Amino acid sequence: MAAKANKFLISDELWAKIEPLIPAPSSKPHPLGCHRGRVPNRAAMNGIFFVLRTGCQWKALDATGIVSGSSAHRRFQEWVLAGVFHALWTLSLEDYDETKGIDWHWLAMDGAMTKAPLGGEKQRV
Repeated sequence: MAAKANKFLISDELWAKIEPLIPAPSSKPHPLGCHRGRVPNRAAMNGIFFVLRTGCQWKALDATGIVSGSSAHRRFQEWVLAGVFHALWTLSLEDYDETKGIDWHWLAMDGAMTKAPLGGEKQRV
């Protein structure tokens, strides 16, 4: 499985754009004093992107050899709170606008907030 996972690894070019968005880790020592070294940010991001692209479960990352599922999930939660993915989304939109162009004059939004037609109490026979 590890060989198949290699095609999902982040390129050097993309990593150069992502790395500056990642905040420095907390310098607090582990409460039990028995903490392993922190997984490298790039390995964690490779694992996160693998899960997002394939839809696999976090624990399935263990079989890929990229990073452990628990490390990737923990880092994902940390970076969501830090706004890393929102900043990456913004940067991606700006890059796309520069290369392809986004027609900001024509936009559409659709949405609905209604009760489900068959919602409510379960129909029991």
